[in-house]
Amino acid sequence: MNKTRADFLYLASQSPRRAQLLDLLQVPHRPLLADADEDAESLEAPLPREAAAAYVQRVTGLKLDAAVARLERRGLPPAPVLCADTTVALGGAILGKPADAADARRMLAALSGRTHRVMTAVAVQAGRRRLAALSVSRVRFAPLATSQIAAYVASGEPMGKAGAYAIQGLGSALVAHIAGSHSGIMGLPTFETAQLLRQAGWRIP
Repeated sequence: MNKTRADFLYLASQSPRRAQLLDLLQVPHRPLLADADEDAESLEAPLPREAAAAYVQRVTGLKLDAAVARLERRGLPPAPVLCADTTVALGGAILGKPADAADARRMLAALSGRTHRVMTAVAVQAGRRRLAALSVSRVRFAPLATSQIAAYVASGEPMGKAGAYAIQGLGSALVAHIAGSHSGIMGLPTFETAQLLRQAGWRIP
């Protein structure tokens, strides 16, 4: 890594999975989380008839804008900032985080026995440069019984997860097949992320 560059980056995400995946790439990082008065949830509202790929890339860009402004406002040491956002698309419908248990059951019933797309956008701000990438994977759920869905929702895992499931947890038992990036489905595609960080000057094996 260039010695003039910071030896860490800021991760503007509270996701422990994204932190773990950066650890896997051996990239030192520090959290850069939103202030209590920031309305982070409003950034995730989709526009009318917005395509899922456009949506997830737009939201990631907005989150990165907010994170860069946060860094400057706090007067923290300069370093690259990384943001990511994940969404699930079933046909033309965007499945975000479930509002409640009933919403989670609805999403899982819709995904049952069908193939959906999981899209994760990644963006890095390194000085004046902004680098971005998009990972698209396809996931097929096994047919799910109503009792399976109810038990999974009762575990609490679907809450706060796009599409109401987590492939790195109990949700893995619902998945019959994936085509694409397992880490991307988890929330941070390591291949694309490594490519962006190399462009930003990091030495990643």
